[in-house]
Amino acid sequence: MLRVGIAGYGVVGRRRHQVIDARADMTVVAVCDQRLPQDGAVVDGVRHFTHYKALLGEALDVLFVCLTNDIAAEVTMAGLEHGLHVFCEKPPGRDVADIARVIEVEKRHPGLKLKYGFNHRYHDSVKEALALVKSGEFGRVLNMRGVYGKSTIIDFRSPDHWRTKRAIAGGGILLDQGIHMVDLIRLFGGEFEDIHAIITNDVWGHDVEDNAYALMRSKDGVVAMLHSSATQWRHRFNLEITLTKGTLILSGILSGSKSYGAETLTVSWAAPDDAGDPKEQTTRYNQDPSWSEEVAEFADSVLRDQPIVNGSSDEALKTMQLVYRIYCADPAWKARWGLTDQIPARPGV
Repeated sequence: MLRVGIAGYGVVGRRRHQVIDARADMTVVAVCDQRLPQDGAVVDGVRHFTHYKALLGEALDVLFVCLTNDIAAEVTMAGLEHGLHVFCEKPPGRDVADIARVIEVEKRHPGLKLKYGFNHRYHDSVKEALALVKSGEFGRVLNMRGVYGKSTIIDFRSPDHWRTKRAIAGGGILLDQGIHMVDLIRLFGGEFEDIHAIITNDVWGHDVEDNAYALMRSKDGVVAMLHSSATQWRHRFNLEITLTKGTLILSGILSGSKSYGAETLTVSWAAPDDAGDPKEQTTRYNQDPSWSEEVAEFADSVLRDQPIVNGSSDEALKTMQLVYRIYCADPAWKARWGLTDQIPARPGV
């Protein structure tokens, strides 16, 4: 039985708690959140704290980090230093330097597991699309077009929310939501080296972006177009993957808000005589197993001492670097905020 602590007990932290409660091999013993009313109180058998340092004083095996971007890396490192296996939500921090610092600490604790929550990889539509790509039935990937957007950076238009502040969030819609699409583009297309981008914040006027437009080419010649938007008035998730022998279209994503439409995978088989109207098959997915399967994979990794399959620190680093390479591909945006996509050198290196 893995004893779990949850740092950050908002919507995501509570949802992780629900998933853990459904398992026989994990139990939540303590949580922390600065909004909790009483330090040390026991509610339904779970101790409550207002600061993560008090939480780390409990007898834990595993720490779930569900905190704001400015402190996520700090608490992840603290958990590792306390000998805990750590699951941290995306993004791993505000910038590339944050995840680089975490990796340095991780290297000192090779027996501990560190996993990042790139939840979209666990949706059934994504898993089945990836299996089709890997099968070779549709040939190689030629290009991808991805759109992931909503109507605001946050749902309730508060100018004081932490996601609208660069000092806390590190970035806007691309880092907060679009990072899922960036991760999927890497999953299906490999690593990208030629990147062009336009980053804007001229609608909501925060010091983080409300739109990011990217055109990228991978080492293997795969071309990807990405639009991450906080001005997509009807929420939208769509990833079209064109291969030499067909097309896969991921549309809609099951989420807590239920606002992205039905989750479907449309498969098209190209044929010489289809006249541009190929055979298609659309599958609709009505259940979202992603939260439970993601935690299951993490628990299995810890209990069986298996490597992290999805969401390793190396994957998180590469996805964060691509996010920041997109930022830096717009010279004006890069100069305005003094951004870099590189891992900073350690003193004396």
